Amino acid sequence: MRIVGLTGGIASGKSTVSNLFKSHGIPVVDADLVAHDVLKKGTGGWKKVVAAFGEDILQENEEVDRPKLGCIVFSDPDKRQLLNRLLAPYISFGIFWEILKLWLKGCKVIVLDIPLLFEAKMDKWTKPIIVVWVDPETQLQRLMARDRTFVEDARNRIQAQMPLDVKITQADIVIDNTRSLDELNERFQKVVVQVTKPLTWAEFALSRLGALVAFVSVFVSVIICTKAL
Repeated sequence: MRIVGLTGGIASGKSTVSNLFKSHGIPVVDADLVAHDVLKKGTGGWKKVVAAFGEDILQENEEVDRPKLGCIVFSDPDKRQLLNRLLAPYISFGIFWEILKLWLKGCKVIVLDIPLLFEAKMDKWTKPIIVVWVDPETQLQRLMARDRTFVEDARNRIQAQMPLDVKITQADIVIDNTRSLDELNERFQKVVVQVTKPLTWAEFALSRLGALVAFVSVFVSVIICTKAL
């Protein structure tokens, strides 16, 4: 099984690329969706976060007010690190569970869409690693337009993440998304060819089919050895 790492920065277009993978029939495990689930009312993650940040972050229905929590952590690096530490075990388990379900279905290629791929040290489990890149000014302008936010707020959110120029130094594939959607689609077609190439023997061994072949081989070997005795 091949687990492809997909990352980028806020407003870089990572989600657009993620959706392109889905449209090509390649399953995607979205860490943001997993993180959303682990913060739902009553979950272990919810209890940890409420205990740490107080009930002021809750809405009337007792769900976490995510925009309010976001404003708190993006303006304070210590609180952001605290939030990441609290949720990391739950998110990691959620991601593992989603990958396991896809493995059981027999999927050969899975895309792991995770903004904090390098920060969470999950890059060591993925190959190849894809980084969606835009220049800093384009990233700032797109974020301001998307979220209708002011320059200072947008910069704080961008600076809270690892710079894209640093991420691309650790990437196997870089997708430049500074121009039009049509050009992004053209670049993506080349990436799909790379991602869906035949599995290596090591990747095949990790797939469900590979595990089945290994099991049958061992079973047959045991039968042959038993008869020989």
